[in-house]
Amino acid sequence: MTTKTKQKPRTKASPLGSSFDAFLDEQGIYEQATLAATKRVLAEQIRQAMAEQDLTKTEMAERMHTSRSALERLIDPENQNVTLQTLDKAAKAIGRRLAVALL
Repeated sequence: MTTKTKQKPRTKASPLGSSFDAFLDEQGIYEQATLAATKRVLAEQIRQAMAEQDLTKTEMAERMHTSRSALERLIDPENQNVTLQTLDKAAKAIGRRLAVALL
């Protein structure tokens, strides 16, 4: 007796996206590129929220209970050395919540 397992239906990815992901994976840099892109997006979201709320860097650092130089590192899209604690402080300082998930 054979049992059939249900296969997850495949969603059709765009040819560009799937080939680019494959290229990054072949180069061994998929994870690094994904993390860098995520950091850039978070930094931009924080900068945008600060602008919307007319927050200066000094005011934002004060809300986070940190130094202005630490804030500069946080919003620098090139600097990937940031902790979840720092991201959480930034989110709270702009009235938002940090959400992290394992996919």
